Amino acid sequence: MREIPLSKPNLGADIVENLRECVETGWVSTGGRFISEFEAAVAACAGVEDAVACQSGTAGLHTALRILGVGPGDAVLAPTLTFIAAVNPVRYLGAEPIFMDCDEHFCMDAAKLADFCANECRRDARGRLFDKVTGRRVAAVVVVHVFGDLADMEGILRVARAYGLKVLEDATEAIGSRYAAGRYKGRYAGTVGDMGVYSFNANKIITTGGGGMILAGGRGAAARARLARARYLTTTAKDDGLRFIHGDVGYNYRMLNLQAALGVSQIKELERFIAIKTENFARYAERLAGAKGLRLLPFRADIRANHWFYALEVEEAAFGMSRDALLAALNARGIQCRPVWRLCHRQKPYKKARRHRIRRALHYEKTVLNLPCSTDLRPEDIDCICGAIASLGRGNARNARQPR
Repeated sequence: MREIPLSKPNLGADIVENLRECVETGWVSTGGRFISEFEAAVAACAGVEDAVACQSGTAGLHTALRILGVGPGDAVLAPTLTFIAAVNPVRYLGAEPIFMDCDEHFCMDAAKLADFCANECRRDARGRLFDKVTGRRVAAVVVVHVFGDLADMEGILRVARAYGLKVLEDATEAIGSRYAAGRYKGRYAGTVGDMGVYSFNANKIITTGGGGMILAGGRGAAARARLARARYLTTTAKDDGLRFIHGDVGYNYRMLNLQAALGVSQIKELERFIAIKTENFARYAERLAGAKGLRLLPFRADIRANHWFYALEVEEAAFGMSRDALLAALNARGIQCRPVWRLCHRQKPYKKARRHRIRRALHYEKTVLNLPCSTDLRPEDIDCICGAIASLGRGNARNARQPR
């Protein structure tokens, strides 16, 4: 069996021409035509007026939280089931996270969010929300669209608007995912809340090697003002570049033209890559349908998911092997898999942080692994992966469906 990576880039030959232009013209750093072209292309894909390229998804989250008014002493409601980079920017700003549980689709549980705000907080005379235990002002909610699935933004925004909270969408895994029903039908991940952020890390559907993109929800003057502020802050808050005059404490967070050159080539492939990922997910689901103790977790039915990562839930008693044992066995065979992240509230920097009724996330932390999902994954690779999984479980070799 050839080694099968978890998620690797799928790069076209035209990228070479874009990079050659950068080298030949000397525009390899934080200036050049590809940056603005990539911003415009991503904005068009997301159905918004504009977008601001930045150094990474984390840099985008940091910048957006600052623009939304998060500051020292504040509290920010955030998911515990996510990559830690979604939470660290809260600390960058001197604020503290309060960790929330997830729903069945790995995203923030809107009902528990409502419960926390109603029963664990108080409001002052100005209507501001404060945590009863810590006394911190609750300033914002960070919502992560996990694995390309989408959070219940209707429910979350209903709570946020009732309590005057800003909402930042961490859509770093969800470019191209959109709502197909409900109030936000047709709206893309990252464009529903007050601000949103994409990531173009090497394991994402669209990659620039590193890099991110900042969006503002909605249209009009408010959205334009937030993006103008983002562009200003991510370019070291220059008031006059020729005379090195800076009007604020900004960040050197601008995307490189070299990175954007990759993105201009990649973004044209977004819909094709999503179609491939969707087809591959369906093949996994078909092949694993008869396996005892295994469940390929579905995406929400009322969205068009980008199917970025595939999540397999392992029930040890029925499968005959724990998630961790299956993970080790597959990696030993050259099939690169990974566990879901260790929960943020159990990480060393956040062990003393406030958390609220976390249960489902604890279950997923122990039982879920991610399967290979690259866009150049072949049908025979999926068959091989599923065959290997079936051969390891109790009685699954004869129960797993054979490839068509």
